[in-house]
Amino acid sequence: MSVIKKENIMKSISVRTYIFFVVLVLSALACSTLSAGNLPADSSPTSEPVFDPSNLPPGLLKMDDFSVSSSGWGTGTDESSSVEYADGGLKMIVYQPRYITWSTPDAETYENVHVEITINNQSSDPEAFFGIVCNEQGPSASFYYAGVSVHGYYAFIKSADGQQDEYLKEGNSDAIASASSSPIQMGLDCGNGTLTLYVNGQQIDTVADSSYTSGGVGIFAGSDDEESGTTVTFDDFVLTKLK
Repeated sequence: MSVIKKENIMKSISVRTYIFFVVLVLSALACSTLSAGNLPADSSPTSEPVFDPSNLPPGLLKMDDFSVSSSGWGTGTDESSSVEYADGGLKMIVYQPRYITWSTPDAETYENVHVEITINNQSSDPEAFFGIVCNEQGPSASFYYAGVSVHGYYAFIKSADGQQDEYLKEGNSDAIASASSSPIQMGLDCGNGTLTLYVNGQQIDTVADSSYTSGGVGIFAGSDDEESGTTVTFDDFVLTKLK
């Protein structure tokens, strides 16, 4: 499969407007490809608490259960994809074949972090690809992304603006395939020149690359050849500092 388009859906927190970035890319291999506030007790518009980073435990940078639609993640729907707060999480639907969409929670720059996310895959396409973005270089298509498909495929990929994606490492894992029938807990270490992927607490693989040493974080979903075949809901985002 060749990915032909990517789209970043990012909301500007200060002005609450949506900004869309689309870049044409070609990819050489299969299946590729896309914090937010606190965990409020009351999600009604008149009683949402203001996020206070001083309340986070040491090492915890951000967390979000997506129960409040104003927690900061970029959202939007067009003919190619949809990213919206729905079904108790951040739901991504990819309508266009060979397309990737991702969302970021803020414009902050992070370095040496671990990202954790729960993924509920409702895709009809078994080649749907989904996972975590890190070290995004501002509002661009330059970043690392690592993800999985339900049949056990995984990949670490480096994206650069206007260039062909570079597959840093890919493979297949029985641990991923055996976890595909239930929500997947995915983790990614991103720092110190390495990327390390985890599924349900089990380390899947690691790869070294130091092209991007810091940047933004996010989550993504990508399609293969099936139109409207990718539907993924993300929940329980946690961002922590690597030791």
